[in-house]
Parts: sequence; C-alpha cells; structure tokens
Amino acid sequence: MRYVLPVLGALLALLGVLWTLQGLGLVGGSFMTGSRVWVVIGLVALAAGGALVIRSLRAGRVG
Repeated sequence: MRYVLPVLGALLALLGVLWTLQGLGLVGGSFMTGSRVWVVIGLVALAAGGALVIRSLRAGRVG
C-alpha cells in the first residue's frame, strides 16, 4: 500500500500532461486535439496527481 498512492498520483499526472498537450494541439490523433476543455482538465489532473504524490510521500516519512 505504501507505493500504490504515489504510483497512482504519477499516472494521473502523466495523463494530465498528455491531456494538456492534446488540448493545446501539440499531440494529435483524437477528439481532444485542439480543445481548450482538455487543457483545463489536463491541468487539473496534473495538479491533483502531483499533490497526491507529494502528500503520500510526506505521509510515508512521518509514519
């Protein structure tokens, strides 16, 4: 369980990067390409994933 949350957070952050790049039109090939909605969704996912990684790593140090 110690590694589950950081891994999930990292995956969510990576998805956020991908969705942001697709929304900006830098990665093509899907319905998300060039849509500003996916820029916002990607940035939110990136922030949430990063926060999850940081929070889980800090919690591991205290305990």
